[in-house]
Amino acid sequence: MENQTTVPYFLLLEFSKNRHLQLLHFFFFFVLYLATVTTNLLIITAIAFDHRLHSPMYFFLMNLALQDIGIVSVIVPKSMINSLMDTRHISYFGCVTQNCLFLSFEVSDFSLLTVMAYDRYVAICHPLHYEMVMNWKYCTEIIILVWVTGLLYGMLHTISTFSILFCSNVVNQFFCEVPQLLKLSCSGLNLLEVGFLVASIIVVLGCFIFIIVSYAVIFKTVLRIPSEKGRQKALSTCIPHLTVVSMLLLNGCIAYLRPSSNTPSYFDFVLTVLYALIPPLFNPIIYSMRNKNIKYVLSQMWRF
Repeated sequence: MENQTTVPYFLLLEFSKNRHLQLLHFFFFFVLYLATVTTNLLIITAIAFDHRLHSPMYFFLMNLALQDIGIVSVIVPKSMINSLMDTRHISYFGCVTQNCLFLSFEVSDFSLLTVMAYDRYVAICHPLHYEMVMNWKYCTEIIILVWVTGLLYGMLHTISTFSILFCSNVVNQFFCEVPQLLKLSCSGLNLLEVGFLVASIIVVLGCFIFIIVSYAVIFKTVLRIPSEKGRQKALSTCIPHLTVVSMLLLNGCIAYLRPSSNTPSYFDFVLTVLYALIPPLFNPIIYSMRNKNIKYVLSQMWRF
């Protein structure tokens, strides 16, 4: 295509020209999407309608479930529709919107995981001050800040990404992913995009260091708890969170930092699924399996 700042549409990754394989992809993504939305809605419903779960930790967990639903809802349905309709098209505006919302939800998700690490730090290391520090006014302000920060970042980064000159409209991924869009640049990265990428790396590293330091202090405090039951109770709220953070960071770093290829790769597809689709599915499973209160409420809902 001729060099231009905008293209009329983009062509997403085509999994196969075989109709049966296209339908298999549709079925796989449908099951994955349905399972993700269902498990997260169960968490949201349990927390919203049971007063015993009305605490800051579960309030943050409910917002995490909302963000996870948002992540998969932004990217999966379009890919399913394309497979079902035997097409690869996504409009320019659709690609911009998808990119913006995906970045917004991902940034909000990681920001909230950082906040949840601080919540666990206060609860375990300073239990007598927990209610005073993590009061509802403060928690509400944090959640608003998390959502607004994610939205602003998504908008600004999207503006930066789509300000480049595109020499092609073929995106070698099942959604409008930033690294794949940057490969379409005619003249490389502009200063604005480089600035965003550098700032993003610095912020992610800062959050990661904060989480690691918080959990180092938490585990040091837990080891001092005299009763084994007390140690297990404290760890039961920390291990799920640390597992989710590790899974998201590891898969995200592999997907974004590995050498890129200009040709479609199933390995790239698998890595993207691992960091974009698997965490939203496993987050509620990991938390509910390790949390007795959520398991009890869900069992009561099931019996009802």
